[in-house]
Amino acid sequence: MWLFVAFLLVPLIEIALFIQIGGLIGLWPTLGIVILTAILGTYLVRSQGLMALNNLRGSFSRLEDPSEPLAHGAMILLAGALLLTPGFFTDAVGFALLAPPVRLMLIAYIRKNIKVQRFEMGPRPDPFSDQSTRRPRDTVIDGEYHEMSETKKPTHQGSGWTKH
Repeated sequence: MWLFVAFLLVPLIEIALFIQIGGLIGLWPTLGIVILTAILGTYLVRSQGLMALNNLRGSFSRLEDPSEPLAHGAMILLAGALLLTPGFFTDAVGFALLAPPVRLMLIAYIRKNIKVQRFEMGPRPDPFSDQSTRRPRDTVIDGEYHEMSETKKPTHQGSGWTKH
């Protein structure tokens, strides 16, 4: 139901804003503002998206919970889609999502209303295996080896593309 209301109201709001602003400042300045916000939004989304990607990589390398960097990245992606959509209302929401304090406020609201049941990093254990409770570092692999004393002689000449 909420999605239906959004798809109904957002275009109506955009049309009303285009009529009001276009009547106030004229057609060409209105179109210029729409194009300018798309260009500026693309630049900001690109720079903040790269920072969010670096933060996500850092959380993976530190083995931390990646949910906050993922949420920032998702909101920046949504901001990019809104900024590329022609309109003043979508541009305002898109620029708001590019502001880190707004994203932090939304993340806090989402955390308050969503309960994570379980979080794991690494491969899932096989539920049908008798070793499903063991961690990967506890696994021991047995093997055999034989020392080869003689060197193998080539059976053909090199093609020139490989090192000898």
